[in-house]
Amino acid sequence: MAKIVLTAVLIVMLGVLVGCHGVDSGASQLLPSRLKAGPAFMAADAGESDIIEQMAINRQAYRSGLKSLIAYYNRTGDNMKLGWAKGEMKKLKKVPQYDYIIEASVAPANLRASTRIAEAELMYIEAMRLEKTKRLIIFTNEDGLRSALDRYNQLIGKYPSSDKIDDAAYKAGQICEHFKDYTIALLYYQRTYQWDPKTVYPARFKAAYILDVMQHRRAEALKVYQQALEKEKLSEKQKEFAERRVKELTKSEEELKESK
Repeated sequence: MAKIVLTAVLIVMLGVLVGCHGVDSGASQLLPSRLKAGPAFMAADAGESDIIEQMAINRQAYRSGLKSLIAYYNRTGDNMKLGWAKGEMKKLKKVPQYDYIIEASVAPANLRASTRIAEAELMYIEAMRLEKTKRLIIFTNEDGLRSALDRYNQLIGKYPSSDKIDDAAYKAGQICEHFKDYTIALLYYQRTYQWDPKTVYPARFKAAYILDVMQHRRAEALKVYQQALEKEKLSEKQKEFAERRVKELTKSEEELKESK
């Protein structure tokens, strides 16, 4: 009986909350869910890049339409609808928008960082400048990091033969790691040493660490740690860590084989 009463109370409270609207809030004019999605114009066999490009166009058209409405209602003095349009714009700005194209997955592993290209050099310098911008001196400017990541990606996409693509990939990996996007960071680190097997960066160590600590893919991590120790100039701390993990993971592999 108590459960029934509690359920009834919750239902009533939910109804009250849902029904709480400000005066002239436009609640009656909200589109039903079935009408919110517009017609799909993309072909059924459209590729990812085509869909994303069309989505970007639609986003911009939606934003431009709201701006035009706000300007119109400002001009005509329709304060009620002006409030609706401004509210919609405010909510639109809070909706996260992702860059669904991950350049490291688009650019193949067989690229080679080989050619010095002046434009790529300038783009790389600009990306580094964006990456180093700070907010209130000590806090990282994450918008700056995202802008830098976008510029590194542009470099890779536009100048795939540049000798800066491995640098850009490593820097991109660090940014993704900062945001804890470890799967994407791993891909960028792998591209770093795939595009330049003699890279000066500890990309193999970074990749092994993510495989080991973040993703628990220990067998893969063991091989990459070994490659890092063989081919990369690691800091003393990185070297000690890699050597210890190689011993531990090798022992675990041997114990696993013995148990079978």
